[in-house]
Amino acid sequence: MSDAAQPTAAEVRAAAEAVKTALDRHLAAVERRSGDDDPAVSEAFNQLAAAAEVYDELLYDRYDEVTPFEIPGADELPPYAGPEEPNAISVLIRRDYAVAEPQRLLAQAQRVEAAEYDETGGSAEGAAATVPGALGVLFGEFEPDEIASRHKEFGLEEGDSTLWVTAAEEPPEAGEWLETPFDHIDPQGVVCRFDVSAMFDDEEDGEDEDLEFVEDEDGDPEPLDTRK
Repeated sequence: MSDAAQPTAAEVRAAAEAVKTALDRHLAAVERRSGDDDPAVSEAFNQLAAAAEVYDELLYDRYDEVTPFEIPGADELPPYAGPEEPNAISVLIRRDYAVAEPQRLLAQAQRVEAAEYDETGGSAEGAAATVPGALGVLFGEFEPDEIASRHKEFGLEEGDSTLWVTAAEEPPEAGEWLETPFDHIDPQGVVCRFDVSAMFDDEEDGEDEDLEFVEDEDGDPEPLDTRK
C-alpha cells in the first residue's frame, strides 16, 4: 500500500477506541442477557467483531502489526452438541505440502528402497523412480509426524494443516468407515481443532498456530477451552 493510501495514526487510534467501546457494550449485554439466545448479546457480539476487524486492518496497514486475537465468524464451527462424556474420539488430520525439490524427494525414496532390498536380499523394483512412487515409499516407511518434522529433508515445503478431534458415544465397528474415512463428519461433534497456516505470518518464522475450542450449546466454553 502506498503512503498516500495508508490510514492516519488518528484513524488507527479511533478504531482502537471503537473496539474498547464495543467491548464495554458486549460485556454489558452479557451481564443483562435474558437467556441463551438473547438477541442483544448477538448484536453486541457482531458489533465487537466488526470493530475488531476494522482495527486489525488499520493497524496492519499503518504499522504492519496485527492483533493477537480473532473473533470467530459465522463460517466456523458451530457450538459443540456431542456427548457430555464421550467414550470414543476420532482425530482427523490434513497436512498440505508442496513438492519443492522433486530430485531430493526421489533420492531419499531411492535410498529407502535400496536399503530395504539390501536387507531382504532382493532387487529394487524402481517404485521410487517417479514422484508418486517416491511419495508412496516415503509415507510407507515413515510416520506422518516424522515426515512433518523432517519435510525439508524430503524435498517438501509445508502448507496449511489442520487437526480436528471429534467425540462419539461409542467407538465405530472395525472397518466401518474405511471406504469413506472423511465423510459424514458432524461439525457439532468437533471438540477442538488445531490449525497451522502461513497466513498467520506475525510470528518470526512466518507461521502462527491457531487453536480453537468450540463452545457447548449454552455458549459456554468446554473445560478444555485454554487458548494460547
